[in-house]
Amino acid sequence: MFVDPKSVTRVSSLGAGPIGGGWTAHFLARGYDVTAYLHDESERNAFLSIINTAWVSLIDLGLSPGASMDRLSIVTNLEEALEGAEFVQESGPERLEVKKALYAKIGNILPSSVVIGSSTSGLMMSDIQADCTTPERTVIGHPFNPPYLLPLVEIVGGKKTAPEAVAWAGKFYKVAGKAPLMMKKEIPGFVATRLQEALWREALHMVANGEATPEDIDIALMNGPAPRMAAQGQCMAFHVACGEGGMATNLDQFGPALKLPWTRLEAPELTKDLRDRMVNGCNLVAKDQHFEDMVAQRDREIVGVLNALRQARSD
Repeated sequence: MFVDPKSVTRVSSLGAGPIGGGWTAHFLARGYDVTAYLHDESERNAFLSIINTAWVSLIDLGLSPGASMDRLSIVTNLEEALEGAEFVQESGPERLEVKKALYAKIGNILPSSVVIGSSTSGLMMSDIQADCTTPERTVIGHPFNPPYLLPLVEIVGGKKTAPEAVAWAGKFYKVAGKAPLMMKKEIPGFVATRLQEALWREALHMVANGEATPEDIDIALMNGPAPRMAAQGQCMAFHVACGEGGMATNLDQFGPALKLPWTRLEAPELTKDLRDRMVNGCNLVAKDQHFEDMVAQRDREIVGVLNALRQARSD
């Protein structure tokens, strides 16, 4: 039903925001021909700025043979964007009605043998595909931001998605240089976002209660769990931390303490005071740095981590 994932040469990327632009840069860096769909021509300059910023880091990370920004075509006509596509990455606005309408259009234009992956960070494919005439080939392909650097992509189908489409997507993303996570079932927020939201919830509680500032929280993460997580995830970090007893020792010794109020399971109310503390705290850390400069610095450091891990794992 679907082409060999290794034979795909042309990708269509829908969306002009940071995720759509990031995916476009990633596919270009992997040597694909990419047709990017923008809703309006006025989005072109901002879209190209995303790609140009990403390209600097992608060069440092290493381009695939044949990779070139000259292989990018930008269009504002949906049918033109989908012409000849062998895979579609949809990164449209995060509004269900917008995505449903878009998939209804795509379903009638694109051959049913072409898989469509959605970058949605929270919507369910079962809802997105509701009005699509060919829902069997629609899947979630949720990246982590920035998608041109971070390898993760979470993959899951909807109620009407064919298992073959999910399996195909996993193989394609791997060929395209990503680290696919094949999810067991549809869940709100997927896996990585839910874990990130747990950190975010606790951060908001600490700021709201005057226990820590945004700067304190980021210092704690950047100099504590974050470097370790680049080598070991949370589960294996705790497994290794307890020596030969592993996770069994961890849970047997520390499990009862999990009932203590270390975490607050409900999100705090986003009052104006909490909103202002978060905004002011982040502005204090950012000082007068421009957004693009902060993105560039972030990307340089991520590239350094990825290259260091690549070297360490090849030794």
